[in-house]
Amino acid sequence: MRDVRRSLYAASGAFALVAAGLAVPVVAGAQAQGGSTEYLVLVEQGADRAQALAAVKAAGGEVVKENTNLGTITVRAASSGFASQVSASGAVEGATRSRPIGQLPRSKPAQVEQENRGAAKGKGSQKGAKGMDPLDAQLWGLKMVRSDLARKVQPGKKQVKVGVLDSGIDARNPDIAPNFDWKLSRNFASDLPEIDGPCEFRGCVDPVGWDDSGHGTHVAGTIGAAVNGLGVSGVAPNVTLVEIRGGQDSGFVFLGPVLDALTYAGDVGLDVVNMSFYVDPWLYNCTNNPADSPEAQLEQRTTIRAMQRALNYAHQRDVTLVGSLGNNHEDLGKPRNDISSPDFGDVPPYERVIDNASCVDLPVEGPHVIGVSALGPSGKKADYSNYGLEQTEVSAPGGWFRDYFGTPDHRVNENLILSTYPVNTLQAGGLVDAAGNITPAGVAGGVQKQCKPGVTDYTKCGYYNWLQGTSMASPHATGVAALIVSEYGRSGRNGFGLDPDRVRTIMLGSAQERACPTPRLVSYANEGREPEFDALCEGNRTFNGFYGNGIVDAWAAVTRY
Repeated sequence: MRDVRRSLYAASGAFALVAAGLAVPVVAGAQAQGGSTEYLVLVEQGADRAQALAAVKAAGGEVVKENTNLGTITVRAASSGFASQVSASGAVEGATRSRPIGQLPRSKPAQVEQENRGAAKGKGSQKGAKGMDPLDAQLWGLKMVRSDLARKVQPGKKQVKVGVLDSGIDARNPDIAPNFDWKLSRNFASDLPEIDGPCEFRGCVDPVGWDDSGHGTHVAGTIGAAVNGLGVSGVAPNVTLVEIRGGQDSGFVFLGPVLDALTYAGDVGLDVVNMSFYVDPWLYNCTNNPADSPEAQLEQRTTIRAMQRALNYAHQRDVTLVGSLGNNHEDLGKPRNDISSPDFGDVPPYERVIDNASCVDLPVEGPHVIGVSALGPSGKKADYSNYGLEQTEVSAPGGWFRDYFGTPDHRVNENLILSTYPVNTLQAGGLVDAAGNITPAGVAGGVQKQCKPGVTDYTKCGYYNWLQGTSMASPHATGVAALIVSEYGRSGRNGFGLDPDRVRTIMLGSAQERACPTPRLVSYANEGREPEFDALCEGNRTFNGFYGNGIVDAWAAVTRY
């Protein structure tokens, strides 16, 4: 996704409620005429809900649903004027556009994650762990985080539930199927034909266990692909995977579905949630940026407050939150001007000076989120990865196509992260044909296929693809978090689990310390990057802006405490 930009799906009234108080239908006759744009209205804490609903109606809005746990109302209203009008009510803290309805978005920026497509030079060396599942020898990331050792002590417990807040999960993959929880999994985002293409399923709602993007399935495999003698295994191969889909097939991630997914995670007792995305349409949400219109300022303030509520809600219910730092190759404590926002809607992107004190990248700069930077197989910070003393808490394997400059391993697929991938997505990209065979383009891209003996139906085989990004780093850390809960968790009144602050302490305390490189100012000119990619590593061996507290270490995490 937009780390790859993801848009997690704006849930529609067509889809089933997932938790008491999460989505409350509106009583007939209580709706106004609505309009062409979907908004999320944030009710003032402690305010009268009836007054907020009255304000929505007075402003010309039609209520679609409510998340009463967070105090949000999803509304359809006119394309302009609604947010400022409804926010004038004392019962409303703010409002923000969720998505235009029936409007074609601008094309998305080039994705970092598939940089190898059509550019790989030969085959690289295998740097992974031997003696596990067949493709694990290619998973250098498992070896870097020492999952190969940790699983001998703690491979993860089935009662530990990991939420993948992403584009969905392809549960057909035989590496995913043994650990996938069909009962708890939910889709919070309906497909939007204007963005995602023609709807494949009734009501434009993909079923649970389906993924057209591939991003969520790749993330899920890194976290918890099963050890089963086929394909790959994950960092925590025995834990339970729960789909809490919040992203569009096209890569956009919208606020409403993310809020609903985080609420649900807290309500049903998920232990860890991985978030490899940022919330559209703003790369940075600012409280009062002078370049923004009053309406845009209001919308961003609302997004900040709503995300804070959702992250706090999940944390208070013992959900450990892990997030990717992003692929914008910048120090998050010293951000560059933003030229990409808004990336959705009727206003084209414009340049904004980003004030670090009043602008945040969400969710990773939100409360309680463990921020993860990305490394290549050499252990160097990947050129694309964000970094900085403020937000880098740990680092993890994310892949770096351009690693190993000057060696035969430079610009090879094997420098990326191999994981599970939906065959339908590979077919749509021309990497697998209609009969399930890997095409020449797929072979060049490193796509792999594994079937159990006797299986002739290709849809029951496992497919695997290479990606890179901080989106691939955070699931390595999420897998370690799941192992920590498995090893140290206890049963209580809310079931099995572990305080997320304790999980954070163990993860950070057990990370492999890594000092800044020498010289500290790293140039990526040899790798073909312009000076904008130059990165200064600040800090010391125990904590710095490239590695945070260090590289996540599954073995140390489950044996040291």
